[in-house]
Amino acid sequence: MFRQRLQTWLTGPRLLTLGIVFALAWSLSRVDWQQPIGHTGGGAAALKVLLALFPPELSPEFLSICLVASWHTVAYAVAGMSVAVALGLPLGVLASGVMTAPMEGANPRRWTLMASVRFLLAAMRSVHELVWALLFVAAVGLSPMAAILAMAIPYAGILGRIYSEQLQDVPPEPVAALRATGASPARILLYGYLPMALPDLLSYTFYRLECGIRAAAIMSFVGIDGIGFQIELSLADLLFRQVWTLLIFLVALVVLVDWWSSRVRRSMAY
Repeated sequence: MFRQRLQTWLTGPRLLTLGIVFALAWSLSRVDWQQPIGHTGGGAAALKVLLALFPPELSPEFLSICLVASWHTVAYAVAGMSVAVALGLPLGVLASGVMTAPMEGANPRRWTLMASVRFLLAAMRSVHELVWALLFVAAVGLSPMAAILAMAIPYAGILGRIYSEQLQDVPPEPVAALRATGASPARILLYGYLPMALPDLLSYTFYRLECGIRAAAIMSFVGIDGIGFQIELSLADLLFRQVWTLLIFLVALVVLVDWWSSRVRRSMAY
């Protein structure tokens, strides 16, 4: 009885709530309350930045720069996501264990493979893309390839983890029917698991593409000539109207990807 209660408590929301409360209390205890929260003149500076939005920079020359920077940002995000999907999908399939029939679940090699791939995925996503960028800059130099690989590795780890869970959530009845006909594991994956999980797989992939656009925008320090690089230049010159224009373009890109994702999911529903 005690063991069951302990397991319920550890896996329930109470432990998470306790952890959040403890983290909040610890962070508040580390604040130096004797010092002012904001620096002198911060409010005036924030107001100056905010007022620069009315209106933003809309000159044809700068809008042309924004369009080119947006195109570069999208291109790098798509390149990074393409590599991430190419790595994350097969790793997710292996981590899910769906290629092995349930009656073989006691096979230690199956669980060893699943645990090994899950550990690899956790290692890939545990390092932030900015840290990966520093490592790849040291390896391949200051180039767009370093930024693309820096986005691809952690995103592959995230996608692989989510893909594996979505494949495991597929209803077992259609898969069991395929297995009863003697279909091979590859055919069961192609005609059973993937078609039923495809809407969720695509939905999450589009969401990660939105994140990839944001990540590409902050990779300017490793050689990407995109929105982030232009924001950095405008901030250095205190051209806040230009900064707002670039941020509007960045928001528009994310909204466009979200609209595209909705259209794709809606088309698959019919």
